[in-house]
Amino acid sequence: MEEKSNLTAERSLEIITEQLERSRQTVARHTGQTLYISGLCLMGWALLIGLCICFTKNAAFYLLYILLPLVIYVVDRYVNRNKAKVPDSFVGSMVNKTWQTFGIFVLSLFVLSILFNKLMLHDALAADNMQVYFQNRINPVRIIYLMMGMVITINGYTLKSRWMVWCGIIGGIGGFFWEAFCMTETLTAKIIYYTNSNYFGIINGIFPSMIIAVFAFIGLTLPGWMMKKK
Repeated sequence: MEEKSNLTAERSLEIITEQLERSRQTVARHTGQTLYISGLCLMGWALLIGLCICFTKNAAFYLLYILLPLVIYVVDRYVNRNKAKVPDSFVGSMVNKTWQTFGIFVLSLFVLSILFNKLMLHDALAADNMQVYFQNRINPVRIIYLMMGMVITINGYTLKSRWMVWCGIIGGIGGFFWEAFCMTETLTAKIIYYTNSNYFGIINGIFPSMIIAVFAFIGLTLPGWMMKKK
């Protein structure tokens, strides 16, 4: 009787493990599709903003990034409109809540950094000391890269996806150090120096947008495509 009870317990554990694995695979495919769509949307949106800045010479178009989550949501819903809804599960809930948390913190950081930089610029102009502004301004992009990489890596471990883990680490840490060492500004300065050009649109629009598109491909599109094809 005790042996039967043990066998039943072992079989129950096997069934639970199998269900969790099936759930993880289903969620992984769905997450891969969403990551792939998010990466493509970010790449396209970044290049669109870059072109807008290029033709208008107005850096205010960077504020359009606030609309990006809505764009991703609409495109994702449209692409998956005829597909069966992924059943609710613990794994799926963990992945969704991780991305929701990421979205809340990124939008908050983006808005607060704009307000803080505006205040710092006002104080710097009032004190006629722009060095204070450049020393204390917040660059949200490097922090967003790091947070994005962290979320992708955590989800990669949750979904047991090596591609997702490594792309998250490379995209997040690589993007952070790229911005921390001002590589975009350094390359921009070299372009100005060697081409003897000071074209605002290309320097402040197209080039930064291309950098964002590259890291979006590494951190979102590539792991999403690999998980989708798995």
